[in-house]
Parts: sequence; C-alpha cells; structure tokens
Amino acid sequence: MLTDILSKQQTFKTIAATVNNWKTAGKKIVFTNGCFDLIHYGHLHYLAEAAALGDRLIVGLNSDESVRRLKGDQRPIKDETNRSFLLASLACVDAVVLFPEDTPLKLIDLIRPDVLVKGGDWQPHQIVGSEIVLGDGGTVSSLAFVAGHSTSSLIEKIRNFGD
Repeated sequence: MLTDILSKQQTFKTIAATVNNWKTAGKKIVFTNGCFDLIHYGHLHYLAEAAALGDRLIVGLNSDESVRRLKGDQRPIKDETNRSFLLASLACVDAVVLFPEDTPLKLIDLIRPDVLVKGGDWQPHQIVGSEIVLGDGGTVSSLAFVAGHSTSSLIEKIRNFGD
C-alpha cells in the first residue's frame, strides 16, 4: 500500500513516461491542479468528479513557494510533502506532480491531457492551459465548488475555535 502511494508521487521526468504508457494503453488522461492545503469535503468531491471524466487523474500540486506567492506568507498550512502524500493516498488520484511555478502551464504542455478541469466559476477559455488542450482536440471543464467548503473558511473556523 505504501509503495503504491509513493509511486503516485511523480516528477516532471517520471510523469512523462507514465503518461506515455497510459496513452499507449488508450487511457483518457484528466488533469487538474491546486494548492490543496487542508484537504476537505469540497476537495474530495471535486477530485472524485474530475476523475470520473476519464481513466487517469493527474493532480498538479503547487509547491510550498508557489503557494506562498499565491496565498501569502501564512500558507501553506501543510507542507508539500504532506499535501502530496495525502493526495496520492486517494483512490481517485493516479498521480501527483509538484510544480514550482504559479501556474501549471509547463506541466500541462508536458503531459497534454485529454481533459483539463478546474473548480469554480472559470470559463473554459480562462483556464490556464486550455489553449493547449483544446488545440489537441481535448475538452476543458469547470466544476462547481461545493458550497460551504473551502480552505479559507476552514482556517477561519479553526482560528475562531473556542472564542
């Protein structure tokens, strides 16, 4: 079991070969990305929904430095090792790849997924990497957030606990 989880944690170098094997086997590749700082119900629902759009789900995970640039100095709460392991332990996730940039454009260009997914109110043309995926004949989807479940609200709830 531990070996399976660790094998899902991949690098730019290893994911290229993994994706090639999956595509050769006719698998439909789905890609999403995010910080996934404190995994909660909304994340799990979203990842399961994204996984259902294909055969293999790859999660691009913002590195600690990237999260700090995007979310501020107090984030991430959990470091990239923790976040990557937690995501890799999920049955619906087939691979997790850390990326140091603020966006996953380089990773998307490398893996060329069949389906690109983001959560929220993004229009497909606003999603980073959409031009690559659409240009390859793939699809781009925006999945609705689960109301009442966000990392920010969870952090606020923890801060106010006991007040």
